[in-house]
Amino acid sequence: MLTVTEAFARVLATACPLPPETVPLPQAAGRVLAESLTADRDFPPFSRVAMDGIAVVHAAWAGGQTEFAIEHTQYAGAPPQPLLNAQAAVEVMTGAVLPPGTDVVIRYEDIQLENNRATIQIPPPNAPGVNIHRQAADRRLGDVLLAPGTRLGPAELAVAATIGAAEISVTRAARVAVVSTGDELVGISETPLPHQIRRSNAYALQALFAQAGAEVALFHLTDELASLRQVLANILGAGFDAVVLSGAVSKGRADHLPGLLRELEVVEIFHEVNQRPGKPMWFGARAAGPVVFGLPGNPVSTFLTACRYVRPWLCACMQPTAAAKTGAAIDAPAPAVLTVDIVFKPQLAHFVPVRLTVDAEGRRLATPLRVGGSGDLAGLVGATAFLELPPEPVEFPAGSVWPTWSL
Repeated sequence: MLTVTEAFARVLATACPLPPETVPLPQAAGRVLAESLTADRDFPPFSRVAMDGIAVVHAAWAGGQTEFAIEHTQYAGAPPQPLLNAQAAVEVMTGAVLPPGTDVVIRYEDIQLENNRATIQIPPPNAPGVNIHRQAADRRLGDVLLAPGTRLGPAELAVAATIGAAEISVTRAARVAVVSTGDELVGISETPLPHQIRRSNAYALQALFAQAGAEVALFHLTDELASLRQVLANILGAGFDAVVLSGAVSKGRADHLPGLLRELEVVEIFHEVNQRPGKPMWFGARAAGPVVFGLPGNPVSTFLTACRYVRPWLCACMQPTAAAKTGAAIDAPAPAVLTVDIVFKPQLAHFVPVRLTVDAEGRRLATPLRVGGSGDLAGLVGATAFLELPPEPVEFPAGSVWPTWSL
């Protein structure tokens, strides 16, 4: 039986960067950048007034002059007008071009303005440049502002907009089919019979993969073998990058999927991993087709194995080749300190849902939640991550540090 590390390596070995596509800037939110975006001019492109007030010549002020006649007003968005008299001032607004000939700005709060004359009420600074955002102080023409592999959030889209990137090259979103199986499952708007339950795993997986930037389609299949074979064959040939199955991958009489996938020319890469929950997990790939994740049907097993294997695979595929070559992080665990003792005797890797907090010293603390087995869907509410504990040792003391995967 494979270890978690071995299984994860085999999963990632099948991940190939998806091709780029060009989309309008508003549609790029949440996508992964596939090109470098560079400054088309200096940032800021001119020496910019940083405070409402007046602009003067520092030498005049430092020489003892405190009263200045207002020569004109410089507004944001207006062409620059130079100061003609070095003993005068220009009234300036935040965001305006610094009037040529001036080199210091005094805030309205530090002057008295009356009859078109300004009296400065504070001593001069030692050097010019106060309250001025100098040209190219932030970035210079040609500087790389956003590198391939950057996920485009609000700040990144603003940067793209300011350099005129009306269209952006991003990696294509992964196309994922999420397939739940089982006669016991009914739709969320239906009233289940005593022996039935509503479908829930599919919606958890849909939300998880959508957060990673994938496009997700949902399907449900019954346990009737002929129908299962036909519909699954159609899904496998529909152009998805990944098919994620929930349930029917263990060894029960109705667990048809491993054998059926072999019939449909999906090559098994592994079946069963040395872990709890999620030991029966199945993984394979079809030539010139999708990879297939067969996740156990119990809700906690489904969700944690999806976080541990499927989401990192999606992130790897949606990293552009240039970012992959630089070693850009795709989806990685972070260490956290266990807050209570855990004893786990089976020689299996143990995934433990936890709530993460930060203490006064800045340490990430992981507190296990009370989850009543792999079927306790409600037990995941409030979990922000899960600890990954190795098969050995049996006892994991409070204060020890272990990797955590975000939920």
